[in-house]
Amino acid sequence: MVAVHGVSCDIEAGARIALTGPSGSGKTTLLHLLAGLDVPTTGSVDWPAIGGRTDLRPGAVAVVFQAPSLIPSLNVIENVALPLLLQGVDRTAARVAAMDALTRLSLIDLMHSLPEELSGGQSQRVAAARVMAGRPRLILADEPTGQLDRVNGLLVVEALIRAADRSNAALVVNTHDPDVAAHLDQIWSMSSGRLLQREPARR
Repeated sequence: MVAVHGVSCDIEAGARIALTGPSGSGKTTLLHLLAGLDVPTTGSVDWPAIGGRTDLRPGAVAVVFQAPSLIPSLNVIENVALPLLLQGVDRTAARVAAMDALTRLSLIDLMHSLPEELSGGQSQRVAAARVMAGRPRLILADEPTGQLDRVNGLLVVEALIRAADRSNAALVVNTHDPDVAAHLDQIWSMSSGRLLQREPARR
């Protein structure tokens, strides 16, 4: 079974893209290919402004998943700082960057909380803070609002847009929600593994 085929696309710095389509249309697979998490069986995926596939994470490309992605044994600030530490950033500098990101998203009061003490919306906003602290070149979000109510969902999307704005990163959000898609600049539609249509978002 072919999950994605015949797809050709370019993602430029600063792009704000909503990836839409029914379940099983290939959206998640395309995001995983863009993140370098999956390897295409044919064709190629290149990151000319970033480097090779081994250069992508945790620095240049950040991925926000629909399912909880925080490490349960680490508190909020440790979770946010972790990608920076993995890149070799000094521990003090990583903590400062994490505190700054949490402050920007009004999460600083939760810095010592464990993931199990957070609501779903808070957990996803912490995941957005982790992205913001790292200043990636490309942010990929796979249904980041799928398990949230409308208010918390839009807060997460706005947080991801702010994270992308801060480092002029490209942002691609896989979503079924037209309200989420309307917050981005472009809508790419997929069906049966094919990228069918690209159009400006209607606001």
